[in-house]
Amino acid sequence: MIKLRFFERSDFQQLINWIETPEFLLQWGGPNFSFPLTEQQLENYLKDANTDNSPIFIYSIIEKETGYVIGHISLGNIDRSNKSARVGKVLVGDKNVRGKGIGLQMMNEILKVAFDELKLHRVSLGVFDFNASAIACYEKTGFIKEGLHRDSRKIGDEYWSLWEMSILENEWKEINKR
Repeated sequence: MIKLRFFERSDFQQLINWIETPEFLLQWGGPNFSFPLTEQQLENYLKDANTDNSPIFIYSIIEKETGYVIGHISLGNIDRSNKSARVGKVLVGDKNVRGKGIGLQMMNEILKVAFDELKLHRVSLGVFDFNASAIACYEKTGFIKEGLHRDSRKIGDEYWSLWEMSILENEWKEINKR
C-alpha cells in the first residue's frame, strides 16, 4: 500500500539518483529536463507547485509499511476552467518494488486527486510506444489510447513515438463504482 506526499527538496537527491541515463530522463521527464538532472532543475519544477490553486501537484510515493519514498508522480497542466489535467513524471524508482502493482496503485491515487478532490472531467498522459508495462498499467486503470504521435521525440540518433491516452470522469466512476 502507498500514499502520496507532496514532493519536497529533501527528496531531490533520491530522485536524481534514480535517473541514471539521458534515455531514462526523457522517459520520465519528457523534454523539460536535461541530463544530468540537477537540483536547480528540480527547484524550477517545484516552483508554483503544491498550493491550493497551483497548476501542478507533485508527489513522492511513500510505502505505508516502511515510510520509504519509492516513487514519484505529478498531476500537471491543471485547467480548472476546462476541468482537465495531465499525469506525468510517473516513476516507480525503487527497483525492489517494481512489478508488484505499485504503478497501478499510484495511478489510482492520482486519479482520486483528479476526479474526487479536484472534480476534473478529463485526465490525459503521454507514454512512449515501447513502454509496454506502463501502457498495460494505464489501460488497466481505465486510460484509452487516443492517438500516436509518431517520431515525436529525438534521443541520440533515434526518434521515439508517443501514445496519447486519456480517461474521462464517467469512465473513472464506472470502473470505481461508488
